[in-house]
Amino acid sequence: MRLVLAPMEGVVDFKMRQLLTDLGGFDLCVTEFVRVVEDTLPERVFHRYCPELKTGGYTRAGTPVRIQLLGQVAHALAANAVKAIRLGSHGIDLNFGCPAKTVNKSKGGAVLLKDPDHMYEIIKAVRDAVDPCHEVSAKIRLGFDDDSNSQEIVDAVVSAGASSLAIHARTKRDGYNPPAYWEKIPPLIKDKNISVVANGEIWQVEDAMLCQKRSHCQDLMLGRGALAMPDLAKQIKSHAENEHYTPMLWEHVIYHIIHSSMHQDESKCEKYFASRTKQWLGYLKRQYPQANALFDEIRRLKAKDEVADVLRKYAKAPSIDTNHN
Repeated sequence: MRLVLAPMEGVVDFKMRQLLTDLGGFDLCVTEFVRVVEDTLPERVFHRYCPELKTGGYTRAGTPVRIQLLGQVAHALAANAVKAIRLGSHGIDLNFGCPAKTVNKSKGGAVLLKDPDHMYEIIKAVRDAVDPCHEVSAKIRLGFDDDSNSQEIVDAVVSAGASSLAIHARTKRDGYNPPAYWEKIPPLIKDKNISVVANGEIWQVEDAMLCQKRSHCQDLMLGRGALAMPDLAKQIKSHAENEHYTPMLWEHVIYHIIHSSMHQDESKCEKYFASRTKQWLGYLKRQYPQANALFDEIRRLKAKDEVADVLRKYAKAPSIDTNHN
């Protein structure tokens, strides 16, 4: 089993990747998408989205990071893919799943699902440009308005030579509304020689096991579920390997937020830590009811030190046994 941390625009940035991979369980991270128009981007852009390039493309915990590209011009995506690999990205991921209207209006993300031939051209151009020793993966949904061309989409990805495929088991129209249709994946990938990662609605260990069963995929991608339960990947891996693991308590989650150094990032503005913490509490409240009260306590605070001081009141370091067998 491989667990991949999903690319979530405006959410899973460098600091979040660092925190979540520190907790264990993840085998790969994919960055927020880097938008490509027609030019080859300067190095500073890749470093802004993926500061891990300065440490060989690995997070602090040693988890490899893969840069995701989004765009519609095949040759430009290929040129930027080569540059990202040269800078240290562990493979290239291509975004065909983003449902954002602004992205789709500029003919990027999920709108390309309407045109599998165009998807093929993009993937083929990137695959041909990137050295075969590096993976080229694609992230898709089941379709745009519906899933009537799902098979064409998957066939385009496979025939273009992609190394692996992540399938968010919903259409663009579905957005993030439950359920995820994991059972629609097996017919699409039957007899296909490609590694497939299932994605969507994995909030608990039980969801992961059910997703594996219905999708026929051993590898999974976690997004919102990992934000709602930061040690979800560790829980899933421990369960799969029959290892003992005690899930984190609320005070341990707060401890890790404080010790992630998110509030000490000098490259961000003063309000960054406050806004990101409030955003994250919106996910955490799904698994931890204490998140509601904490949000109310910090909702009017903007200074990072003020928010950090409140969090310290509730933080407690986990015991050594919490994360060990």
